[in-house]
Amino acid sequence: MWVNGMTKEITEKRLQKLNAVFESYAMVAEGTDVYVCDVAYDYSRWSKKAVELYGLPGEYMYAAGDIWESYVHPDDRNVYRSSIDEIFANGCGIHDMQYRAKNLAGKYNMCTCKGVVLKNDAGEPEYFVGMIRNHSLNESVDNVTGLRNKNGFFNDVSRYLDCGIPFRIVMYGATNYTGINDLFGYDFGTRILQHCIRYVQDHNQNIGDLYRLDGVRVALISRTATIEQLRENYRQYQEVLQKPFLLDGRQVLLEINAGAVAVDRFDTNADTIFSCLTRAYQESKYNKQGDFSFFENGNSKNGIYRLERINRIRNSVIQQCSNFEVFYQPIMTAENEELEGAEALIRWIDEGGNIVPPDDFIPVLENDALFPELGEWILRQAMKECREILKTIPDFVLNVNLSYAQLQKLDFLDTVKSAMEEVGYPPENLCLEITERCRFLDMERLMAICRDLNRYGIKVALDDFGTGFSSLSILQSLHIDILKIDRQFVKDIVRDGRQERLVRSIGKVGEIFGSRICVEGVETEEMRDILRKYDVYTFQGYLYSKPIPHREFMKRYVEKHADAEQ
Repeated sequence: MWVNGMTKEITEKRLQKLNAVFESYAMVAEGTDVYVCDVAYDYSRWSKKAVELYGLPGEYMYAAGDIWESYVHPDDRNVYRSSIDEIFANGCGIHDMQYRAKNLAGKYNMCTCKGVVLKNDAGEPEYFVGMIRNHSLNESVDNVTGLRNKNGFFNDVSRYLDCGIPFRIVMYGATNYTGINDLFGYDFGTRILQHCIRYVQDHNQNIGDLYRLDGVRVALISRTATIEQLRENYRQYQEVLQKPFLLDGRQVLLEINAGAVAVDRFDTNADTIFSCLTRAYQESKYNKQGDFSFFENGNSKNGIYRLERINRIRNSVIQQCSNFEVFYQPIMTAENEELEGAEALIRWIDEGGNIVPPDDFIPVLENDALFPELGEWILRQAMKECREILKTIPDFVLNVNLSYAQLQKLDFLDTVKSAMEEVGYPPENLCLEITERCRFLDMERLMAICRDLNRYGIKVALDDFGTGFSSLSILQSLHIDILKIDRQFVKDIVRDGRQERLVRSIGKVGEIFGSRICVEGVETEEMRDILRKYDVYTFQGYLYSKPIPHREFMKRYVEKHADAEQ
């Protein structure tokens, strides 16, 4: 108890006054948790955030002082109790101290607690008002919007995971926000963001808490709403924003996107959840024209849910890329079907020895800060394993995919050169493939990277030619050694004359820009025979082999080649 008072039931009139005092302090208590105690009744109201963070019995409590003291670290309780006793004994002064308090997960966080006694007209203590600042949540408020920021988002997600509390997250954002900033200026763009956030706050029906992540992206964490309810909320936001609205006398049209993830199993962490959420958001933005996108956390064949598996894969990257293995798919010359090279393709091996293909994790990890580390490991490992091949096949070319995350790092070129020098792999035997995701990179930077790679002797391939990123303008801007025709453009070539004409046209395009043509997805001899009629340099596909482990690749292709040479 704060004082040795009675525990009689508080009256309605006193409760209304308690609420008024609480709300007046809560309004100005940014970044802290407020509590107010009616001394006469020893009845308190505490911040909802404090109740959630520490697992208190409720917002309203009798004898809250005794309850809260049980949350204070045992080593700090005597000092804490002395401070409280002193302020009530003197009837004045300020309670101002630091101590450790236990959160809902059972972990102790350092807190700063300040409190003051408010007296009535007779000079007697009437209320004890205080604010608690949890140091683990510092710097968690965004100054522009007043929302909790990205730090606050990660803190709260981690707290829910620690406490085993199921929740859903939606990430919202705008497609054309950069264009609005360029047209009207940054200040006006900020007012649009604030305007939209106020609208969401007014219409989210108290189903969750909003956070500003970065730029124009906002997240909502809900512990009560279903994914379908969140989907319906988003649909209503879209309907409103599909019509231009006036702001400061200017007409604005905003295109929005949303991705969501549901968390009801807790063998994961906040970083993994954020990567999966970002993947869903990008699906909405780039592949679904703004439609609501949900990260399906389905059960895999071995009983592990996707979020858990992504978390284990991330942990494997952290643990020096353990459990990863590089597979190789041969690339054959079109003219005589001799080994030209191979594409390195990553696989992850789970605890049961099951092979997890890259499509199950690369699209998510590409959004992760860990991905460049994995990309560098793939490059080094592939060069180490293929270095021996050059003794038997000197012209062998190793193809390795590059990601957007790798290319945007300022030290990317230094990393590649350093890896080649350490491994002792010659640049003329390496081809780096630019994938479709690289469209997000600044074109000037991409041009500079390709120039440096070419200057160093490394070949550059444009993967999945004909899909979203690849276009003639890219070929005009970059020197591309190899154009890889995506499998979707040749899968029906036996019965579709249009695909045959397309391959012929791409061959001519390659000739114009000095690029050789590689066709992916060659699966039958009939396909091979048709493709041989055109300017195709190499083939890749199941006709020759699926991706296989290094040892099998060496036995099937390199040792066979050596035997033939003898």
